[in-house]
Amino acid sequence: MHLPLLQDVLILLGFSVVIVFVLQRLKLPSIIGFLLTGVIIGPYGLSLIKAVEEVEILSEIGVILLLFVIGMELSIKQLISIKKTVFIGGFLQVGLTVGVAGLVYYFLDHSWNESVFVGFLFSLSSTAIVLKTLQDRQEISSPHARNALAILIFQDIIVVPMMLITPMIAGESANLGMNILSLLIKSAIVVVITYVSARYIVPRLMHAVAKTNSKELFLLVTITLCFAIAFLTSEAGLSLALGAFIAGLIVSESEYSHQATSIILPFRELFTSFFFVSVGMLLDLSFFLSNIPVILLLVLVVFVVKSSIAAASVAILKYPTRTILLTGLSLFQVGEFAFILSKVGIEYDLLTPETNQYFLSVSIVSMILTPFVIIFSEDIVGRFIGISKKLGLEKVLISNNGHEEITELKLENHLVIIGYGVNGSNLAKAAASSNIPYIVIEMNAATVKRQKEKGVPIIFGDATQDHILETAHLSSARAAVIAISENYATKSIIKNIRTHSDSLYLVVRTRYVKETSELLALGADEVIPEEFETSVQIFTHVLQNFLVPEDDIDRLIEKVRADNYQLFQGELKLPKTYRPSNITDFNVTCLRMTADSNKFIGKPLKDLDLRTKYGINVLVIKRKDKVLESIEANEILKQGDVIYVQGNQSKIEQFRKMIK
Repeated sequence: MHLPLLQDVLILLGFSVVIVFVLQRLKLPSIIGFLLTGVIIGPYGLSLIKAVEEVEILSEIGVILLLFVIGMELSIKQLISIKKTVFIGGFLQVGLTVGVAGLVYYFLDHSWNESVFVGFLFSLSSTAIVLKTLQDRQEISSPHARNALAILIFQDIIVVPMMLITPMIAGESANLGMNILSLLIKSAIVVVITYVSARYIVPRLMHAVAKTNSKELFLLVTITLCFAIAFLTSEAGLSLALGAFIAGLIVSESEYSHQATSIILPFRELFTSFFFVSVGMLLDLSFFLSNIPVILLLVLVVFVVKSSIAAASVAILKYPTRTILLTGLSLFQVGEFAFILSKVGIEYDLLTPETNQYFLSVSIVSMILTPFVIIFSEDIVGRFIGISKKLGLEKVLISNNGHEEITELKLENHLVIIGYGVNGSNLAKAAASSNIPYIVIEMNAATVKRQKEKGVPIIFGDATQDHILETAHLSSARAAVIAISENYATKSIIKNIRTHSDSLYLVVRTRYVKETSELLALGADEVIPEEFETSVQIFTHVLQNFLVPEDDIDRLIEKVRADNYQLFQGELKLPKTYRPSNITDFNVTCLRMTADSNKFIGKPLKDLDLRTKYGINVLVIKRKDKVLESIEANEILKQGDVIYVQGNQSKIEQFRKMIK
């Protein structure tokens, strides 16, 4: 049976793969690739896609999943903490943008109702692109990202009243008062349902599902919750995206939100790609090319005006200058909900086809520019503040004025324990008694619930998932211990950990000695076989019973251990990082210069200037059997050298990736 949609999806994915691959090689964001794919294969490009409406439906699923994940990564408590930014900042941003854009359009000889509607369109920013870019850059917990999220939430809420008001300003008003009253009542009901579900219903449901240990059921329940709540809020007159965000908030109140996020992420990535492609399809290339000077000028005006208004809206709340400017730069584009609103405007003759094409062109170009602006926003803000100080305008810049920014506590130089059985729990107790910061990853729902109530820093999740390791801040950890009994899962976790960090000290527990070599080869620093250690304990107790001297027993244990592990020493083991607990930034790691290190091989250390460029110091060089301790500035690095470097852990990790 022939499925036309399948053919269109295949074309869409095929073009996306090629274009995104090329852009990734150029180190450009993948979002740009999806937008360009839509422009190329859309109805105004090569016209390869026939089922445009079906693709748009798939893109809606992408927006739903994106907002669902964002909601899960927040909490109701965190959302309440930014309520001022949502209502005050959001109201000011939307109100000022509607006013400014409307006035400009009115003075260009258009009617007041058309001007107000155009103001509506330009007041909305792209929730999907902004949050996706910030999330990819791991900035979603930063103060400016929280501000951007707060204003975007207000925009998602206000777009519904805008759609209700549109018929009124077009002169075709119905009973607007009753519609608004109905919307307020429905919104209040949604808020109550959200609170009750998050506090009492969903945590118990997720706990019951997690106890079954069925990944399939866990996935189904998570997806069902997302779409059910999104559907209900849509039926109440609110947007699907806002409903999905509320669903995420509800799930975030349970201890299973991290695992739910990890299993949703692959689906989100797939369907959000459909969304960005569908946006690109809207651009009329012939119109764009024939009016490109005017469009680019409009984009520049929109960039300056919207960034300034968003920054001013946040400045009222007395955030620091840096946060204000970064927030403004994040929200300069025109968003996806404006496309939905524009269709209503066309229906009521508030938007001419020509104006709509200008609007679409400006919107899509601003969306394409958004990832670049966010990527370079730190540099832009730094230069702006620097110029302001040179001009003597530093007094004009907003100071903190006691305002507390929302920050997230991040673990550093800590221990990650995977598995909370006998070994994991004993290790956690030892870490706690020694004041060593640690976090536990565990898949047993009952254990997580019980230990969380006792105050143990434990999260429910599968350590084979990247998101779970990121939640445990593995990249900044000092050591990790895999204390589970399943060999296949252990191997998957080792591989996953080593994709995040090669310098992390990794200890693995296994059942049998025969499994040791493979685990070491995969990247474990130490492997402790239970079978082996049990045998050591047995003969130790027996020899003690026969009154064999303790020194002799210790020598025998050392000999037995050496015999069992000697085969696996050396090349198979990754370099260890030494980090003294009392000097957290003093990290020493040994790295090998391979054939891939050609950027550094054959050059003297003084020319490489590793300390200035990479933030590391070379302490010792081991060349074959010779150890060079007193290193001259003219010393040349050679292939096969093992170098012992000291520096910040993140700097060492960056340097390691460069020499690989």
